[in-house]
Amino acid sequence: MAYFDAASSEPLHPQAREALLAAIDVGWADPARLYGQARRAHLLLEQARTEVAEALGARADEVSFTASGTQAVHLGVLGTLHGRRRAGRHLVVSAVEHSSVLHAAQLHEREGGTVETVGVGITGRVDPARFAEAVAGPGTALACLQTANHEVGTTQPVAEAAAACREHGVPLLVDAAQTAGRMPVPAGWSVLTASAHKWGGPAGVGVLVVRKGTRFRSFLPEDERERRRVPGFENVPAIVAAAAALRATAAEAAEEQARLSALVDRIRETVPGIVPDVEVIGDPVDRAPHIVTFSCLYVDGEALLTELDRAGFAVSSGSSCTASTLRPSHVLEAMGVLTHGNVRVSLPRGASAAEVDRFLGVLPELVRRIRQDAGVA
Repeated sequence: MAYFDAASSEPLHPQAREALLAAIDVGWADPARLYGQARRAHLLLEQARTEVAEALGARADEVSFTASGTQAVHLGVLGTLHGRRRAGRHLVVSAVEHSSVLHAAQLHEREGGTVETVGVGITGRVDPARFAEAVAGPGTALACLQTANHEVGTTQPVAEAAAACREHGVPLLVDAAQTAGRMPVPAGWSVLTASAHKWGGPAGVGVLVVRKGTRFRSFLPEDERERRRVPGFENVPAIVAAAAALRATAAEAAEEQARLSALVDRIRETVPGIVPDVEVIGDPVDRAPHIVTFSCLYVDGEALLTELDRAGFAVSSGSSCTASTLRPSHVLEAMGVLTHGNVRVSLPRGASAAEVDRFLGVLPELVRRIRQDAGVA
């Protein structure tokens, strides 16, 4: 089986596996206690924090570990809004943010806040001028913009958005889930979130980074752990493995991401020539290196995924987080492109050219059969 769903979860990096097995034996104790095993766990936790901070361009005391990337986003959005209540209650988000951002925004609205959603163009990219105009509105307490879209891979103008936020004294939360470890972290963020299993670490570890000077107050009951930002006992072995994976992935990024990007280019260029009535989606240049998405007219996306699974390919379709609800992707709707018959290919570390060639070899016949069964071929 060729695994092409790295945007959902990257397979565990070998160095993460090695670090995890070692840390299970020595990092199991409560790092908040004072006996020997606990001090050892504390040292492992703080070493991991330092390594993650270095990789993300932050200070160690700005980094907190969460139970997931989604939790990091929820805490980041709502904690920053809570800390800046005196500045206002207006939140600015892009229309293509991950559902974790949009769900936090919905909760903010239900509790009396206001939310402005900035649309995107057909490539999925936010217009920096339109984003800056929204940030300049009265009472804006926070703006959110992802580094790259999780469904189509288009990268966002974070540097320009950060400059606009800085001009108006508004903190910018950047969701870096799809690029942390793969691409340099853009400058100018105030709050950064990421998820370890996206870069080859274990599931169950998220990262919340809050810049010094950014007003932040958790909306949850106070807990002494993780700078009082995240409640609960840290999973030290998983955090150690996450740091090892981030270090290894970042060290390999220049060569490996260039190789994956070339394979994605091959898919982008080949699919329109071998499959009739297909639309390749997302920016062809300003994009994450490992993601390509296309939509086939007159094809049910789930039927195509099932056929690809039978043919030995693990891929996803439409909104990765809402596919089970059968709702059209909010990202594709915002872009104004086809929302059905959608396939996202996201290549993991080590994906081979032979696997991509085999995928391109079987795809046309699978699409033809589905269309024929539907009576449209």
